[in-house]
Amino acid sequence: MKIQQFLQHHGIASNPFADEDAQTDLVFKDHCIASTYHPSWDKVYGNPAEPATSIVLGEKGSGKTAMALQIVRHLTQHNASHPGTRLYVIQYDDFNPFLDRFADQLKGRKRQSSRVLAEWRLWDHMDAILSVAVTSLIDRILRARHPLGPESNRVEQADVQRLDRHQARDLLLLAACYDQSTAETFTARWHHLRKKLRFRSWPRTAWDIALGIVVPAVVLSVLIYGHHLDWIKTPWPYAIAGASWLPWLVRLCNRHRRARAIGRNVRTGNRDVPMLRKVLAHFTAGELGGQPLPTKRRTDDRYELLIKLQSLLESLGFSGIIVLVDRVDEPYLINGSPDLMRALVWSMLDNKFLKHSGVGLKLFLPIELSLYLERENRDFYQRARLDKQNLVPSLEWTGEALYDVAVARLRACASDGQSPTLRSLFDPSISDQRLLEALRSLRVPRHLFKFMYRLLVAHCNAHTDEDPEWHVPSSLFETTLAVFTRDQDAVDRGLRAG
Repeated sequence: MKIQQFLQHHGIASNPFADEDAQTDLVFKDHCIASTYHPSWDKVYGNPAEPATSIVLGEKGSGKTAMALQIVRHLTQHNASHPGTRLYVIQYDDFNPFLDRFADQLKGRKRQSSRVLAEWRLWDHMDAILSVAVTSLIDRILRARHPLGPESNRVEQADVQRLDRHQARDLLLLAACYDQSTAETFTARWHHLRKKLRFRSWPRTAWDIALGIVVPAVVLSVLIYGHHLDWIKTPWPYAIAGASWLPWLVRLCNRHRRARAIGRNVRTGNRDVPMLRKVLAHFTAGELGGQPLPTKRRTDDRYELLIKLQSLLESLGFSGIIVLVDRVDEPYLINGSPDLMRALVWSMLDNKFLKHSGVGLKLFLPIELSLYLERENRDFYQRARLDKQNLVPSLEWTGEALYDVAVARLRACASDGQSPTLRSLFDPSISDQRLLEALRSLRVPRHLFKFMYRLLVAHCNAHTDEDPEWHVPSSLFETTLAVFTRDQDAVDRGLRAG
């Protein structure tokens, strides 16, 4: 008996339980994203008018990534209906590029993951977040073919043209430090942005070089046409010619020092020092004077740069920022290790950072980290102030909530004019109470999808096309549930499922 035959009999066009990952689940993205919510949704999403931080802990498959996708969808709708108070979305969920660059900058590239992550600090997170934000913003301004970030980050070109010179300078400095696009070379993209912002500049080093060429030429002319060739034997012509190059040398050293400091201290970036030095040469000393740059390993400069970014975004129509932090267990350096996840995440749990005005962080963290939270001391809780962060200690699902999730997916995959129910798939001998108890034991949506897929396949394999059975019997239901529970327990214990 074919599974498609069984589903069509119940008015279902396609298998609603075939996908398990929200990132690739078209049933969720196309249908359920706007109708299926966890009971904690309101607490996590909050009010877009006042971005706030939320911290969610949940086991694998509990819907953390799905909730992050729902937040993006809702913010896209909010931005479309509130063009004057839009929110800029930063999806900070791919840590591998930043960890790769970070590890490369540490001495001894073959260091253990634990030692690499022990060096990770809050300012490294802030550098990574600024990199994602700035790269996405420049993609939108330059109308890149495949821009980073969600469509809700769209930027109107008219707003870009209204940026004044000081704002253009701020954006160009942010681009110099944090733009990580590979669509163009670094200098080509930076100059493309400069022209887009109409930031007219002439490299200061060009004037210095001109001075270094003109002054010796004048001295030589005086010696030749003034009939003072005997002065060649004196040191002063050479002193004058050498002194004319001092401004160039001083400026070169200053720019190189800044570029080298940025390259060394933005440990999540891959900035080339000579290229960065050439870019910095387009700013006068006055334009760089007093401006925050990530030249030290501290958070002070990063907060100022974040405020600069917020000011720019406000001029472009964004009243706040939402940062979505997800998939912290997936980077290759972490590979699901709770200890390494803690090493990566813990520096972010700082009340000053989590409560930064105009920024709402949504942290979706694995449930394994809850054990570490329970062991922390008073100093940690004073610094993190988790009581103020809209903490959801466990993204739990009741049997009734999972039942609703299953029904929503069945209806999303229903044939035209059909309204299938989950109850109709099972033999009447399976009571409603027993069905809810079984769903409750599955705990999370991913386990529900895996179990239902395995159950339907097992049922169809037990019958032929000539002698079909249209309802799953109680015996098969109980047997499959027992085997699935045993296998899942083995996975939870870190063992290979038999």
